[in-house]
This record gives sequence, structure tokens and C-alpha cells, in this order.
Amino acid sequence: VQNMRDYELLYIIKPEVAEDAIDAVIEKFNDVLTKEGATIAKTDKWGKRKLAYEIDKKYREGFYVLVTFNGPSAAVDECERLMKIDDRILRQLTTKVGE
Repeated sequence: VQNMRDYELLYIIKPEVAEDAIDAVIEKFNDVLTKEGATIAKTDKWGKRKLAYEIDKKYREGFYVLVTFNGPSAAVDECERLMKIDDRILRQLTTKVGE
């Protein structure tokens, strides 16, 4: 049995992604997590925010999403792998909660 832990996944969707497409992106990655055995506790859409610094010399803002979930490390690995190859995602960071 894999070790289940609590995680927070914060990711930034590129600002040019349309509002209705944002929900599809969120749904896609939530599905990846649940298929890998994670249980999603909460999905917070923080909305468009200014970035702390410019990314790729063109992005000054992005759509922030915070997902709180409990699951195996394999779910984190798979989700991060897919986010790295999805050109709609600017940045992502997964942290273990309570460590």
C-alpha cells in the first residue's frame, strides 16, 4: 500500500487561456490525481494575479489554482509530469502539508 499524504498543488495557467478552458484544465489535472488514487479535498481558483516576476519575457500575470489533496506520491509525480508538457501551464509547485 502506498503512503498517503496531504499535499497542496499550486499552479499557474497562462493568462491567454479562455475562462471556460480554465475549468477544463483544472478538471484535467484533478482527474489525473484521482485516477492515480488521490482524494481531492478542495480546489481554489484564486483567479488572475500579477506574477512576482516576469516569466519567459512575456508573462506578467497568470491564473492561479490551488488544489488540496491526499494521495500517494505517484499521483504527484504523474500530475507534475503532465503539467510540464502541457503548454497551458506556466509553473507548478507541489508541497507536502504539515512537514
